[in-house]
Amino acid sequence: MGHVIDVSIPNHAPVSIELSDNQSPETIKKFIDALPFSLLLNVWGEEIYTNESPIDEVEENAKSFVQVNDVAYWPTGKAICLFFGPTPISQTNKIEPASPVNVIGKIINPDKSVIKIANGKNATFRLRS
Repeated sequence: MGHVIDVSIPNHAPVSIELSDNQSPETIKKFIDALPFSLLLNVWGEEIYTNESPIDEVEENAKSFVQVNDVAYWPTGKAICLFFGPTPISQTNKIEPASPVNVIGKIINPDKSVIKIANGKNATFRLRS
């Protein structure tokens, strides 16, 4: 698909995400249709997740484990998740979300320093023009 999303976070360079509809095309369609939107960020281990997003989708090829730099939609909390590394419940070489997620893309400019400043900040998700 190739859509690039910029996530603007105060006091940090934007995080860029490239969407891929290989695994969750319906989720991506709803994500793009909802843009732009702003959400509160939370940090859980090396995962950044949002408060409830405007997306409402069921599990779509949902994964119990993800890869470093995966971006996903979490149906349980209607949240967008950015996985920079393991969560507190991850086992040794596997990154484990709180519950299954719909993988929608990859972080294309991974910079873990964002984890240190993201908690409690608002972020705006926009389609790059």
